Amino acid sequence: MDAEQSNKPPAHRLSVAPMMEWTDRHCRAFHRQFSRRALLYTEMLTANALIHGDPERWLRHAPDEYPLALQLGGSEPEALARAVAIAREFGFCEINLNVGCPSDRVQNGAFGACLMREPALVADCVSAMIDATSAEAASCPHPANVEPFRPEITVKCRIGVDDQDPEIALPDFVDRVSAAGVRRFAVHARKAWLQGLSPKENRTVPPLDYDLVRQVRAERPHLDISLNGGIESLDTAEAHLADFDGVMIGRAAYHDPAGVLAAADRRIFGEPCKDVDPAQAVRAMYGYIEDELAGDARLHQITRHMLGAFAGRPGARRWRRILSEGAHLPGAGVALIEQALAEVEPARAA
Repeated sequence: MDAEQSNKPPAHRLSVAPMMEWTDRHCRAFHRQFSRRALLYTEMLTANALIHGDPERWLRHAPDEYPLALQLGGSEPEALARAVAIAREFGFCEINLNVGCPSDRVQNGAFGACLMREPALVADCVSAMIDATSAEAASCPHPANVEPFRPEITVKCRIGVDDQDPEIALPDFVDRVSAAGVRRFAVHARKAWLQGLSPKENRTVPPLDYDLVRQVRAERPHLDISLNGGIESLDTAEAHLADFDGVMIGRAAYHDPAGVLAAADRRIFGEPCKDVDPAQAVRAMYGYIEDELAGDARLHQITRHMLGAFAGRPGARRWRRILSEGAHLPGAGVALIEQALAEVEPARAA
């Protein structure tokens, strides 16, 4: 890495959170049209699914998606180490352990937010994962033009679960896990209630406690801590960067990628570039879309992630309607998107 690269702000200064059924490769391809610098995450993939499944199917991505992180779920150190040994061949810059998801599926698997109660086990998990990043290469294929290298092992967590006192639980968790070798954490600044609240309610009902995460970060200057939870705009993200090493945004970036990501390279990363126009980002997807349609993809699988392209802007409703009604039809392609843009652009110019 040359001096100019090393002086640039790290990609995790702004990241788009891993979101199940949302941040697939089609979504990431679209988000990358708005920001070349923000860190993108895959959906969470369980360690056992990767070990017993088809690595190429689960880990396939394009070099254009970089910087890109993989999120893993699991609670067995040996299984997580095996998954890391496989995934490292695919060139991810980071492999993140999920210690924050409160869904029933994750609870039934005894991982995700449940692990906030077991920092010693998490420490064992990340220690095994770190060792696996330098282990002998796994015997599996990796994509062409992707050079395997040693990814950083990170953790995404909550401030506590259920009846835990976050002021005790979070510092204890961070200290034990960092002692095992993890330097970087993304902290969703809410508790997770594993009983009584749905995953959706767990994203909004438990109160945010930014002050606690800020205190943990201030008392541990050797660690790198990103803030997650309740951050709805680039303005808010920029303000939080005065106290945190990074900001992670989830649903706001998905529902309004132009509002959150279009100016990110200029404002967050200091790049001398123009803000991205959403119509420009849409048209930049055409080559990708045509390549995918020539394979086994269908247009609606891609455009479902593009419905928020003009959120809050004139013509947004017509844009969504045309794509929602037409993208699933046989033969739907780029011409349909141009039809939707023809409805949007005059309204934006008026």
